[in-house]
Amino acid sequence: MSDDNKNPEQIARDEIDGQLNLSGWVIQSKSELNPAAALGVAVREYQTDVGPADYVLFVDGQAAGVLEAKQESWGQNLTTVEQQSSGYAAAKLKWVSNSAPLPFVYESTGTITRFTNGQDPKPRSREVFAVHRPATLKAWLRAQQMA
Repeated sequence: MSDDNKNPEQIARDEIDGQLNLSGWVIQSKSELNPAAALGVAVREYQTDVGPADYVLFVDGQAAGVLEAKQESWGQNLTTVEQQSSGYAAAKLKWVSNSAPLPFVYESTGTITRFTNGQDPKPRSREVFAVHRPATLKAWLRAQQMA
């Protein structure tokens, strides 16, 4: 399908899918759910108790983060989405047990990506060049467990 036939959010999701792949993530739909298929698995439209998250990120088979996709026109207003994505990170996930909020939260248009590490002493959003590689998030999770 050409970009002319896609809505702006689908164009952004296609760009985000490509960036996730370049960072080492395997993309899945909820119908093919297998969070242990790779070190990093990004599941599209993952069901939570507050609605579907655009992507839930699994690291080593465990839910570790969320990514909220927005169309490119959101651009510099992307910080206004932080409450929505944080809500998904704190929500109860379907099909897996998560007792604490997921620590890694992203918002992305496919052009601009923002990241919050909930493990930071004072979590704050910042712009990043790309979604972190699964191995990076795994190392951060391991470091937090050892602290």
